[in-house]
Order: sequence, then C-alpha cells, then structure tokens
Amino acid sequence: MSKVNSLHHIVINTKHRMPTLVMDNIEHMHRFIWSRINHRGSKLIRIGGIENHIHILVDLSSSDSLANLLRDIKQLSSKWAKESGLFPGFQGWGREYFAFSIGYGEKGILIDYINNQVKHHTVYSYEEEMQRITFDEGIDFEDFMFT
Repeated sequence: MSKVNSLHHIVINTKHRMPTLVMDNIEHMHRFIWSRINHRGSKLIRIGGIENHIHILVDLSSSDSLANLLRDIKQLSSKWAKESGLFPGFQGWGREYFAFSIGYGEKGILIDYINNQVKHHTVYSYEEEMQRITFDEGIDFEDFMFT
C-alpha cells in the first residue's frame, strides 16, 4: 500500500485582515473546516488562530490538490460563517493564502506554534508574523499582499 506524507502549513486571513472571527465561537469555525478537510480525504493535524487569521496543519490527500482544498475551505466556510450568525461582521476570507510544505520532523514544533497563537499574538502582529514566516521560507514578503 502506498503512503504519501504531504504536510502543509496553511495560513488564511479574513478579508482585509479584519478581526471578525469571534474568539468565543472560533471553535465552531475550526470544526467546520475540519469537516471539509475530512470530507476531501485529507487529515487535519492542527488548527488555530485569532480574530483575523487561522493556521492549518494538514496532511494533504494524494488525490487532492492544495489549491482545490483551499478553494473548498474558503468558499464553504465563508458561506457557513455568514449564515450561522456566529461571526457578525465576517465578510469572508482574503483572496490569497499562504502555504508551504514541511517535513515530518518539523511537525511537533508547528503543532506547538499553532496551539500558542493567542499567546503569540500578544507580542507579534499578523504582519510581523507573516514577515518572519516568509523570511524563514526564503520568500519575499512583498510578494504577498494579503487582502
């Protein structure tokens, strides 16, 4: 039996990075996104975030593509969030997303990082976080105009 290990760290932000993900209800958003990932045959490893963005660590199914998975997550969770009434002011997700593959050895570190998003963002802004992540991955932050 073949096994593909395709771990991806994904970051999606709310439209215009507005703080519209109500923290008291964010677990509902996480569960909805988990259901979409599961439905597509991939495996959610960790999800977390704050009012204006979320981080997802996923083991992508070998029969899916990252672009298709993210399109599904963003479209369906946006529709659900607006209809649920749990996130007043939520206008949707930003057009872009940030994603990069990671090795199995980095998995534990990334799980801890995602688990500590609330604490992390008492010190660092979203922009500072994305500048550091893109720098660490050898990507020019200016190439990403998250809206």
